[in-house]
Amino acid sequence: MPLLLFLPLPPSKAAIVWPRIRNRDMRYEMKNAFQQSALILMTELSWCCFGHKIDWRRFFQLAAILTLSAFAFQMLVHTYLVLPNAPLHSPPLQTHSLYQSSNSNTLEFSEFHLTVPNSVVSPNSSKKLVQIEKENVESQVQRKSSVNGNKKDRNLAHTLKITTISPSPQPHVRSKKKRQIWLLPPKEALVYAKKEIDHPPSVNEDPDLYAPLFRNISVFRRSYELMETMLKVYIYRDGSRPIFHHPFLKGIYASEGWFMKLLVENKQFVTKDPEKAHLFYLPYSARQLELALYVPGSHDLKPLSTFLRDYVKKIAAKYPFWNRTHGSDHFLVACHDWGPYTVTEHKELHSNTIKALCNADLSEKIFIAGRDVSLPETTIRAPRRPLRHLGGNRASLRPILAFFAGSMHGRVRPTLLKHWGGQKDEDMKIYKRLPLRVSQRMTYIQHMKSTKYCLCPMGFEVNSPRIVESIYYECVPVIIADNFVLPFNEVLDWSAFSVVVAEKDIPRLKEILLSIPLRKYLTMQNNVKMLQKHFLWNPKPIRYDLFHMILHSIWFSKLNQIQTLQI
Repeated sequence: MPLLLFLPLPPSKAAIVWPRIRNRDMRYEMKNAFQQSALILMTELSWCCFGHKIDWRRFFQLAAILTLSAFAFQMLVHTYLVLPNAPLHSPPLQTHSLYQSSNSNTLEFSEFHLTVPNSVVSPNSSKKLVQIEKENVESQVQRKSSVNGNKKDRNLAHTLKITTISPSPQPHVRSKKKRQIWLLPPKEALVYAKKEIDHPPSVNEDPDLYAPLFRNISVFRRSYELMETMLKVYIYRDGSRPIFHHPFLKGIYASEGWFMKLLVENKQFVTKDPEKAHLFYLPYSARQLELALYVPGSHDLKPLSTFLRDYVKKIAAKYPFWNRTHGSDHFLVACHDWGPYTVTEHKELHSNTIKALCNADLSEKIFIAGRDVSLPETTIRAPRRPLRHLGGNRASLRPILAFFAGSMHGRVRPTLLKHWGGQKDEDMKIYKRLPLRVSQRMTYIQHMKSTKYCLCPMGFEVNSPRIVESIYYECVPVIIADNFVLPFNEVLDWSAFSVVVAEKDIPRLKEILLSIPLRKYLTMQNNVKMLQKHFLWNPKPIRYDLFHMILHSIWFSKLNQIQTLQI
């Protein structure tokens, strides 16, 4: 050390052995080395003072030099070599030449090699540690470049980054480009998003998405990413319970309630500032509307549509947002069979608003293809366990060709029973309701888990909860409902995992199913398994689940309303 040159030591005492810094415990060894050096220096100082006549001037010079050197040494150690609050087994200090490392969580530069261990980076402190290290490293490189004038070092000061193993970035942590997109005014943001999905970057594979399920996986992924980055929804607070703001979470109409519940609780997409919103949600429940206002046996739905008409007039008078677009940036979610009929008394609500409906029937001229969204109909028997009984038997353990059991309402089911019911064919298990003698041997759910093709005929309306039940139990759905727009049809390729049979072809149903090659059936059945994640209600929504898929369909519909001339 340079400090030792100032001491008049005998030759026998002049050689001081500086302890080597061991790789496994840098911080401890550096501290030990300093203590040993200080002890030797004090010993030699005592020898000089008491073995000879004391030169007080030299004594105080040496004391000042020792103090300053100790302070500088401690600053060097704590600033460049030791992470704040690091454990005793801190990373080693080594000498290396300058190069970049992309495959490990290390930072390498001339003279020093700093390794950030996983144990130091906790979920709550990783960002703070990385920021501190980055500032320290950049300041060191800048000092080196000012002394040596090395152009490579000066450039390194601006480009150097630390890569650590840390938790996945949170939704609010955005890159510079994403922040710029997020700050765009709503109209400009929608135009930008429309341009992006019209010309998306090509995607062949994605670890979170299964390409064969989609019409165009590149379009879907880019649209979904933009939704996550920029979409903001404003929820009107007007309207009293239970019709408004009171989700109904049980039964076959539960989709509207689960969507309402999860959107209201969401912090990523919901905004309290309507000026920042891209979409406005009318938070009413068609099921609650029916329970509150319908007179049983009257067959009169006008009170329901009149009530909703007055509600829209109220918010149009109170807020400027409806009149600004005539309702085209507003949406509602209704799963009850009567959902479409509740909008008939208000012209703009009928024609302009995005309607997410379970009863997506083109023949009634209420559901508008390309603007409205087909909502999956899900049966929730236990709201606390919405994913109960999920899964099914593998293909080789499905001896039944086709199965259906249910009420005989509507125009399709009696025809199905006429041709295939009453044990007319052993391969076709078609029942009015599952007989007790049959259900004692095999329950309804066990039938679906043991069947190759689960029949999903329409009832009074085109949709059926059996479609989603088939997906849950990994059974290929056979959809029998003319004029029905299938859920998420704008992004999903239903031919990859289902069979659609025209109503007139019911007499040929077995022939149609047997004509499907085994290899194609196995592919479809595997695709149903891969599709499952997109139809699940999770108590806390996760990416690409049913909540996000419904919201994406509404978002995608809004983008499709933007005309090419606007762009």
